[in-house]
Amino acid sequence: MTDDITITVDTDEYVLRPDGDGLQVGRRVAGEVAWLDTVDLSLLPGPAREALERGDTADPALLTAVRGIVQAEDERGA
Repeated sequence: MTDDITITVDTDEYVLRPDGDGLQVGRRVAGEVAWLDTVDLSLLPGPAREALERGDTADPALLTAVRGIVQAEDERGA
């Protein structure tokens, strides 16, 4: 993955951006991106990393991984 990609999880739009050995995850709201977290890529399951490399935003493994990242961020912020 070399560029930002947009992924829709449920009804929300997220932006994924490579950051060295990590992955920045941001939520798109009203055209702006609020960056939530940077996750070490090695923490993602293999199928999610492979989908990310392919840019396959419909892959169930990637969708599940992003849901988990977002849920963890929501729980930290609560």
